[in-house]
Amino acid sequence: MKMKETLQIGKTEFPMRGNLPTKEVEYQKEWEEADVYGQRQAKNEGKPSFVLHDGPPYANGALHMGHALNKISKDFIVRSKSMSGFRAPYVPGWDTHGLPIEQALANAEGVDRKKLS
Repeated sequence: MKMKETLQIGKTEFPMRGNLPTKEVEYQKEWEEADVYGQRQAKNEGKPSFVLHDGPPYANGALHMGHALNKISKDFIVRSKSMSGFRAPYVPGWDTHGLPIEQALANAEGVDRKKLS
């Protein structure tokens, strides 16, 4: 008799591998179709607000684990506040002004950006 035959473990339909690159896309599609974020915001409409001012990511230097920790921590905080009954929309910050302004100035004034310090 094989040891495996003596185990009283139920059958499961869970796959042996997570296949996350495929599954993550499917999960996100389902969440978007179900408007999970919108439903959470609607449920907390009119409740006390929690605002986390998330600044833009730095464009200089190499990526490191601190960047991941920063984003994950902020995501955790905002989600937990939302689930605790606060109206807590997540609005990430982006630096969308620096480069377009610099480019417009360079074009308007004929400035050679390579000569700028």
